[in-house]
Amino acid sequence: MDFRPTEEQTAARDLAAGIIDDLATHERLTALGTGTDPVLWKTLSGAGLLAAVEEIGLVGLALVLEEQGRRTAQIPLAATCAFGLLPVAAYGTDAQRARLLPGLRDGTAVATGALPSFLGASSTGASLSGALSPGAPCARAGRSAEEAPAPRAETSGRLSGVMPVVPWLRTATHVLVPVRQDSVGAPRLFLVPTDQPTVDVATVETTAPWAAGRLELSGALGEPLEGGRGVRHGGVYEGTLGAARTVFAALQAGVCAGSLAHAVAHTSQREQFGRPLSANQAVQLRAADAHLDIEAIRVTCLEAAWRYDAGLPAHTQALSAAWWAAEAGRRVVHTGQHLHGGVGADVTHPVHRHFLWGRQLNAFLGSPGALLAELGEALAVPARDAEWKEER
Repeated sequence: MDFRPTEEQTAARDLAAGIIDDLATHERLTALGTGTDPVLWKTLSGAGLLAAVEEIGLVGLALVLEEQGRRTAQIPLAATCAFGLLPVAAYGTDAQRARLLPGLRDGTAVATGALPSFLGASSTGASLSGALSPGAPCARAGRSAEEAPAPRAETSGRLSGVMPVVPWLRTATHVLVPVRQDSVGAPRLFLVPTDQPTVDVATVETTAPWAAGRLELSGALGEPLEGGRGVRHGGVYEGTLGAARTVFAALQAGVCAGSLAHAVAHTSQREQFGRPLSANQAVQLRAADAHLDIEAIRVTCLEAAWRYDAGLPAHTQALSAAWWAAEAGRRVVHTGQHLHGGVGADVTHPVHRHFLWGRQLNAFLGSPGALLAELGEALAVPARDAEWKEER
């Protein structure tokens, strides 16, 4: 394993850091409220960062997302890449890639995902079902089949169901939804345009300002991602889920690093009894523990990303990264609050924003206990267990 970034990955990270530092200031984030930052999104897209994701790989994307997390920049970068750009590039047909990737690369298209696995095993509040079109191409309401810009019948379906919370849904042009059409096998993934009359989006306020919404599909038209260039890592669903877990773990690493940076600055500047708070051993130990937690999130995330880029199985590594991001991430942002004392309880203070993002990512990635149980089950499967033992 070699996690050292390439020149291209370093350049992408540095470019993202410069743009985000300039635009995702405390004052601008405060003025945005719970909305998405269209100026920052347009600037990042215009700089070619989205278009570079396929070249810099998941490792490069993880480095870029760390920079977003440090500033809690309110843009749908993680969602668009995890649920749009990466799965379409990896599993889309030639026609899908030619039609969808240009918009995803230049930022005019925004994707998100309604994968219930992120909500924990016990809270899959969705009821998604699908029926493939048996005859003529599906038409949108008020349009004939000949006029509808829909995929052909054999590659399209009508989907119905509800997902109570989908991040960045209010800004998304496409949403990736899983549909289990039988009790055997993994769900199929359908990409659904949100501008259909059969797609209803209602505003939902979440802990962090993620422009989330409630998704209701009533016979909405979707097109499946069926592995146009071949299915790897156990299928389209598992590969997409693993990459998404890695992506959001990287975002959590940045959020935690930003929280700790605020805490270090505060405890170094604030004096009590004639000396900085950072001179106290208890403060140093809490900060050191938080630093180790952040490094654990980062290294497990980079391992999963590196394996994904190398074409190696990364299912268990992505689960490990998600567990660290959920469990350790919660500890770190609570430490950031604690080391700020009463200042950390001020909802207008920058560190409070990191706290909200850290808790949101903790909830979004799923219960640490459920993730650990899933990891244990994956390692207990003979094929996976043999692979795991052989690698170590």
